[in-house]
Amino acid sequence: MATASVSGGREKELWRRLGEVNDPELDEPVTEMGFVERAAVTGDGSVEIDFRLPTYWCSPNFAFLMLDGVRKALDQLSWKPAYRVKLHDHMFAEEVNRGMAEGKSFGDIFALLAEDQDLGGLRETFAMKAFKRRQEAVLRGLRAHGLTDREILGMDLPAYDVARFEPGEAAKQKPRYRAALLARFPDRRADDPVFVSWVGQRIPPSALGAYLAELRGVRINMEFNGALCRGLKQTRYKELDVVDGEPTLVDFILDRVPARTAPTA
Repeated sequence: MATASVSGGREKELWRRLGEVNDPELDEPVTEMGFVERAAVTGDGSVEIDFRLPTYWCSPNFAFLMLDGVRKALDQLSWKPAYRVKLHDHMFAEEVNRGMAEGKSFGDIFALLAEDQDLGGLRETFAMKAFKRRQEAVLRGLRAHGLTDREILGMDLPAYDVARFEPGEAAKQKPRYRAALLARFPDRRADDPVFVSWVGQRIPPSALGAYLAELRGVRINMEFNGALCRGLKQTRYKELDVVDGEPTLVDFILDRVPARTAPTA
């Protein structure tokens, strides 16, 4: 019983850590996007991850950012297991898998492909979009609760922390926006305003409506891309149960791939 309890606890911790890894473009957990095909703790405590993206041509830098996030999440597991992370059915799967196994950097894995890639700038762009999407959800939630724009924009961290929402998008994004705010402005004081622009400027109450319209555009774009990714993945694989024996285009045309049961956490 003790062994089963330890195994179950490790499985939960594994999925919790993986759930903290986001698709960088969409700011949604890779587990919710269905990119983690399999995550298992083996009998000796090691971890095996099978990862699959929506298309064969998914940007290699996106693939690296997500898999690098997975690797960092696994490094944080309490029992410090050996692990294997494998990308399937991607044009650079072989290079990625070999490089990840050897602990190589993005540049080492993709060599010439990475020469003109500003990975730091890409991370910054995605962090900005996530900041804005999370912020918009909370701002709209506070408005829906009847707070005035002046009250909202005057909130500091203590006031923010005691604010409560019914289950929904605002409640989901409240802690995530707090994390994004403090990651962006680590020296922020508790009495500083919670709602500022990405560059740290205060938002005048009279400008909140226009500011929310800008944030809405960011959210709609991210939500559209998220829906597109889910649709592409579902259509491409038709929820099939293949990891090592990849189906061919002919298999899909002739509709002769088996249905699969989605993995559970």
